[in-house]
Parts: sequence; structure tokens; C-alpha cells
Amino acid sequence: MHYSLRFEWLGMVFDISTILMILVTSLVVLLLCIGMTRNLTSATPSGAQNVMEWIVDFVTGITKSYITPKKAAGFVSLALTLFLYIFLGNQLGLVFNVNTAHHNSPDHQVSEKVKDMLTASTNEQMKQQKMAKLEEELNSTDPSSHGPVIGWWKSPTATPSVTFALAFIVLLYAHYLGIKKSFSGWLKHTFLNPIHILEEFIIKPLTLPLRLFGNIFAGEVLISFLLGVGIFGSIPLFLWLGYSVFVGSVQAFIFTTLAMVYLSQQVNEDH
Repeated sequence: MHYSLRFEWLGMVFDISTILMILVTSLVVLLLCIGMTRNLTSATPSGAQNVMEWIVDFVTGITKSYITPKKAAGFVSLALTLFLYIFLGNQLGLVFNVNTAHHNSPDHQVSEKVKDMLTASTNEQMKQQKMAKLEEELNSTDPSSHGPVIGWWKSPTATPSVTFALAFIVLLYAHYLGIKKSFSGWLKHTFLNPIHILEEFIIKPLTLPLRLFGNIFAGEVLISFLLGVGIFGSIPLFLWLGYSVFVGSVQAFIFTTLAMVYLSQQVNEDH
């Protein structure tokens, strides 16, 4: 069973590996953008500038497909940030996995503090169940048992809290734009029709993040399984890694596209 170190603060539980990967992904996006744009030229562009220009043109095309051209320019930076963050975040878990296995032994005992962090939960009953399972794995005498495995490196988008946070930011911003444009129009669009209430407060907040999370999480679960198979899983693993790169790219495109669709519903004049 895979665990992660967590800590509780203000009644909420925070996953350290998820926080680490959020920061790593943000740093990778920042450094990549700086590296690809630091030598911009109006003459014949370099390879890095060509790639960056292609990405910007691609994202601009997505934005202008749904938001009127007059307003689309103001949303390109948001779309570009979403696309790069999700695309790179999706791929980070494919690069490599960093896991550590632990066992209790006469020379080494896992501390109570670490145990508490591995089983942190706001539900006391669930915490006790996790602790019982953890103790069983730590003290297992089965020679084939690896003990509890702590995950350190994964795609941040394989965590539901990250995908839900991204979706929440997009949807909250969309409602803000709708209210800013016309409060009465926003009320009519959002609350006048029961279907719109269902769409705005249930369907969109669930489908947008779960689609991304489900695809990336399932991919990483299968990769972990194939890694455990050994040499017999080498060819399937290689094929699946290639397919996962494709899936991660498509999911970044879908999330960015849907974000622009939801924003367009609030800012376009015909809505």
C-alpha cells in the first residue's frame, strides 16, 4: 500500500508530496518559460522561440474559438498558464517515481510521529483503521512484503485536491466575470433555469476536475503495476508510457478548452 506524509492544520489535512509536486511543477513552468523567451528576437527565431510561439499560437487559437476576438487577448495568458501547468504536471509522474519502503527492525523503528503523519485524517475512525493497517505492514514477517511504501514524486494532477482547486479557480473566475458584466444577467443565467443551477453548481464542478484526475491517476496506477511485474512488463510499460504522454497532452487540451468555454459563457455578448 502506498502512503504519503501528511500534516493537519486548522482542521484540514495537507499532503506533503502533493505540495512538493505543486511547487516543482510551478517552478518547471516558470523556468521553461524564462528559458524559451529570454533571447526573443524579431529576426529568424531560434528553436526554443519557435516552440514557444507555436504553443502561444495554439493556445490563442483555442481562446479565440470560444471568446470573441475583441476580448480573447485578455484570456490568452490564463489559458497558456493552465495548458502548460496541466501538461507538464501530467508528464512529471511519467519521468520517474520516487518511493521509499519501510520496515520495523531491531535496528530501526519508525517513529510515532511519522506513523501519525502517514495516517493523518480528520476522521478518527479512519485514522485508527489506517494505523492498524500500517502497523501490520511495518511488522510483517512475510519475506515478499516490502512494507509500507511512501510516495514522494507523482503528477500533481493525479491528486483530486489539485484538479478540484484548478476547476474551482476557473469556475469562480467565470462567475466573477459574469457578475462584473451584469449582475442581473448573471442571476438570470445562473438561477432562472433549474438546469442551469444543476450545470453551474454540480455538473461543471464535478466533471471538469474528475475527468483530469481520473485519467492521470489511472495511468499512474497502471505504471506502478507494470513496474512491479518486472522484466515481463517492460514492453507493455514502454507502450503505456507513450500512450500516457498522449493522454496527458489531450487532458491538458480538454481542460483548457472547457475553461475557455465556461468563461465565454459569461463574457460573450450573446450570452
